[in-house]
Amino acid sequence: MTTELASAIDVRTIAPRDRHPFIFGRFDRLRPGEALLLVNDHDPRPLYHQFEQRCGGQFDWTYLRSGPDLWKVQIGKKHQGTIDAFAGSCCSGGACGG
Repeated sequence: MTTELASAIDVRTIAPRDRHPFIFGRFDRLRPGEALLLVNDHDPRPLYHQFEQRCGGQFDWTYLRSGPDLWKVQIGKKHQGTIDAFAGSCCSGGACGG
């Protein structure tokens, strides 16, 4: 699968309380096959678990760099057979924070 990088988010510049809602909002706006690049100063593993709960099976998570001072993660929205595949998921109706 070819993934197009739609945007980069350096969360080090975002207030901690706003980070996850901002990231989910950006993910929600991705088209299938697009990805965002997340840049952080620590392992964003808790965010991965939130993605699993909210968007299980609808995203790809790839570490491009793993510390010790900088993490880069590519988060992609998977292709689905139809747009209806997202109905009722985290990516419908802005439930990802969008």
